[in-house]
Formats: sequence, structure tokens, C-alpha cells
Amino acid sequence: MSFEDYQNNRQLLDQAVAEDTVIFPIANHRLPDGSMNMEGNRQAWARATAPFVKTYLWEEGAPGFDPEKTPEQENPYFIFVPTAEKEIKNTIIVAHGGGFSWRTGCEGINVAHYFLHQGYNVAILAYRLVPYNRLDAMADMNRTIRILKSKKEEWHLGEKIAVMGFSAGAMLSGNIATHPDDGQPESPDPVERFNNHVDAAVIGYGAFSFVSFPRPLFMPFKGSVLEGRTPEEMYYLSLEKHVEPTTPPMFIWQTMSDDGRHGMTLAKALQDAGVPYELHIFTSGIHGLAMADGHNDLGMDIPHVAHWGKLCAEWLEEMGI
Repeated sequence: MSFEDYQNNRQLLDQAVAEDTVIFPIANHRLPDGSMNMEGNRQAWARATAPFVKTYLWEEGAPGFDPEKTPEQENPYFIFVPTAEKEIKNTIIVAHGGGFSWRTGCEGINVAHYFLHQGYNVAILAYRLVPYNRLDAMADMNRTIRILKSKKEEWHLGEKIAVMGFSAGAMLSGNIATHPDDGQPESPDPVERFNNHVDAAVIGYGAFSFVSFPRPLFMPFKGSVLEGRTPEEMYYLSLEKHVEPTTPPMFIWQTMSDDGRHGMTLAKALQDAGVPYELHIFTSGIHGLAMADGHNDLGMDIPHVAHWGKLCAEWLEEMGI
């Protein structure tokens, strides 16, 4: 795709937010039998994103992706939306939440819209969901970073990339920020030669500290895609255990309903390593608020919590991004 191919994505993003096309109301989240309405959610995402020009992460399909086993999922992709301004701008990758099994559209489309209008290029990531695992989702975000770096000149991108996620997407963003690699310089795939280093991570209400404080009621480890399938994987995926002095700065926000110990545990690890961070734990609000402006699946408009967007934009500027 050339840079010009993506220009119409700006208008489509404005339209999607104006018409709430990506909102999947909370009343629709469960079927009459009480089970999660997975099919309805994924269909809602597919309808809302169908008009956009997409960038598929691998031309031949993602490694291990089987369309016959998961016909309800497309190969992983991102939606690149460039700013309207002519000067070169930095880029934010936005990762929705949904427990790695669901696509919470307001955490992708609506959040990306806000930061596009703060002057950033945005890339809305649709990573693999179950039955694929969290490591597969990490591979998808890594690939997105590498593609953006490979397209820096062609797409007129700035030097810096931030990752931003919510719920499961926050966990994913934090995993990438705490597991950097230098790429594969000898790879026959030129995209894989780029590193996955990012310049900042924005962590929105993720439950990512599974080993630093007791489980509720001291529940035994059972393993899951969300927290890790083995104790070793759970440790690998716990952000605070992999913070180093070279870890990129982080903006962390959540509400008390998501257990403030998650944010505080990560903030302590960052403080101990001397990594710049900002932590906001709001008293009011619940999980899944996105911009907290009423345009979310919950229909909740909480002006005090909605300040997080402005605070985050100011912090990104302070960090030079």
C-alpha cells in the first residue's frame, strides 16, 4: 500500500466515531443462556472496520494462523490512519481489550480517533484472539512495530512509536515494552530486520501483575490465555518482573474497581529502575471505559475519569513523543 491509499481512513474514522458504529452495547454482551455473545461482538467489529483500508501483518498469513479453524477471524492486521497535517508526526499503536477473546471496539476506534486529533498518526491493531494465545498476540504487535519502522520514509512517519492498550491490550502493550528485541539482521524478510523497541507505553486498566500479590481467596493457579498457560509463562507475562532501566516510560491509568495494586506494583518497579512514569488511579468508574465520554459499551460518561486523555497527551508531549 502507498501512503495515499490510507488518506480516506481519516474520514472513515471520524464517521465511525460520530455514528458509534463500533459500540457493542453492554445489553448485547450476553446471550439468553448467560454465555458471552462472541459471534455478535466479532461481527460488530467486522462491520465497523470493513470500510477501512487495512494492512495485513504477513502477506502470506500469520505464522500458525488457520482460517479453517477460526473462520470468524481475519488474519491479523492494523488500520493505519495518518494525520491530515503535512509535517512528519510520531505514531501511536492502539490495542483494544477483550480478554484476548473479544474486540472492545471503543478501546480501539474511539481512542485512536482522540489521539489522531491530538496530532498523532495512529495504527489500530486487530491481533489474534483465542484459540490463539497471548504470545501470538505479542507477535502481532511486534510485527506492527516492525512494519511501521520499515515504512518510516514511505509513510512520512516520525522517529518515535508509542504503544497504547486497554485491558488485554494494556497487558499486550506492557509485554512488548518489557520484552524488547533487536530484530533479526540476517532475516530474508526485510521487515523482521527491524527491532521492536518503542518509546513509550500507555497502560489502561490492565490486570497484569499475577505473581506479585495473592490471588483472590488464594485461588490455585489454573492457567489461561489471559494470565499465562504455565507458571513459567505467567511469570514471563508479568510486567513488573521484567522492568529494566532501559524500559520505555509508561503512563498507567485505571480505576479502583480494577484493584489499584496492579498499577502500583508496576509503578514501583519503574521507580526502582529509574524509569519515568505517571500513575493515575481514579476513585470512580469501572472497567472498560475507553475515553470515559459516554461513547463506550457501558454508555458511561464520567468527566473526571475522562481527564486521562488530556493528561496522557500532555505526558506524551513531555516525554518528547
